[in-house]
Amino acid sequence: CSAPRPAQAISGSTVPTNHHWLGPHRDARLSPRTGVVPFMALLLLQRRPVAGRVLLVTGPGCPGHGLCRSNVQEQTRRQVALLNATAQDLFSLYLKCQGEPFSSETDKLCNPGGVFFPAFRVNQTSERKEVMVAMYKLFAFLNASLGNITRDQEELNPTAKELLDRLHNTTKTTRGLISNLTCLLCKNYNVFQVDVSYGESSKGKSAFKKKQQGCQVLRKYVQVIAQAARILLPHLSPP
Repeated sequence: CSAPRPAQAISGSTVPTNHHWLGPHRDARLSPRTGVVPFMALLLLQRRPVAGRVLLVTGPGCPGHGLCRSNVQEQTRRQVALLNATAQDLFSLYLKCQGEPFSSETDKLCNPGGVFFPAFRVNQTSERKEVMVAMYKLFAFLNASLGNITRDQEELNPTAKELLDRLHNTTKTTRGLISNLTCLLCKNYNVFQVDVSYGESSKGKSAFKKKQQGCQVLRKYVQVIAQAARILLPHLSPP
């Protein structure tokens, strides 16, 4: 399977190169866990899915405040727009690489109602802070899910270079977006902990179930990223 135009990643990480944003990595184990972990701890973690709870700081400032770049808002806008523009192509390429029966029974096999996905209840009238927190939760979940899907495809379709490149680039862009949202939440609202949920791991499942779970998640991703772009982009547009 192949795609004519692989997606270009805009990583835009706003943390120094000696720090790493919580990926989770391609071999991350996903589970619906809860807990409390501050942003700066997340910046130093890899491979382990965690969760935190929103906490407003009344002290001197947010831990990640000094890590923001001057163009962080524009960079975030570009990343969201890119993910929205490439989501459908990623889903279509994924379907093509899974073969039958996924190509002919897409509606039945890829119905996203069967997979966990974080609630997304904000709209265009929501407060900007509420939108930013909801976006952070959404993209942290998507980043972990993309890592899960990429790991499975490396096992099931190791020669599907175009698909693997597309998955890697999308994950890279999502990681950069999470870093930028972290900075915006810290800088503008002094928020440094966010409650995050992760989906079910596909480890130990059959090849068919792995393909199906990836198909369901990516189809939901296409739907949600379009909604997220409509809601978030106006908040990030220049005055």
